[in-house]
Amino acid sequence: MRAGECHTGSMADTSPPPGFAIRPLDTVADVHAASQVLADVWGGDRGGMPPNLLRALAHAGNYAVGLYDGERMVGASVAFFAAPAARSMHSHITGVLPDHQSKGLGRVLKQHQREWALARDVGHITWTFDPLVARNAHFNLRVLGTRVTEYLVDHYGPMDDGVNRGDETDRLMVSWALAAPPVPTPEAGRVVASVAVPHDIETMRREAPTDAAAWRTRLREGVLTQLAEGLVIGGFDDERGYLFVRPA
Repeated sequence: MRAGECHTGSMADTSPPPGFAIRPLDTVADVHAASQVLADVWGGDRGGMPPNLLRALAHAGNYAVGLYDGERMVGASVAFFAAPAARSMHSHITGVLPDHQSKGLGRVLKQHQREWALARDVGHITWTFDPLVARNAHFNLRVLGTRVTEYLVDHYGPMDDGVNRGDETDRLMVSWALAAPPVPTPEAGRVVASVAVPHDIETMRREAPTDAAAWRTRLREGVLTQLAEGLVIGGFDDERGYLFVRPA
């Protein structure tokens, strides 16, 4: 996903809370509202998901939904299909407005995306996230049990939104096997190495941007070194960071 999906919590209860609903972006008004919601989540970059692109993706049958609190759209999620033979879908962007975050709504959107994909014979959903954001690593690897497939250096190039401006856009690509059990966190005996991440890079970016930039370099070098040794990322630990194992 473009800037890292904002999900927290377990997958135990994934139905929308009372008063909330998830609906497809069927109208021009819907796509304009979703574009504005995503711009607000990412600090004002309306160009990140412009209404005309949203309209085209939705009309072509891709996944494009809004999350509503009553009649107010408070979140949105967009994914598109990969090559037919891959039976895969790529989740490009998911966001929930700041005043509705930390309520499990990102989790609800993700489960809705999963059910939508399964109904269309999609077996995997892929997305990217910023490997420096520990809460997203926790959700993607520990809660959903996705599998890391790539470390992408400066994947999107410079981005002019409030979240990514001034930083390089390294991303981890993950794949979620929708009908398979979650990939478990590796047992201690399998872990060969680990690479730490800060607990709260978002606050660090605001209060100590030089330190945050140093973490980007440190994480990149640490991960690429382990991958060059033939190891793979097998999971995530909230204290130790990314856990590296030998390929099975």
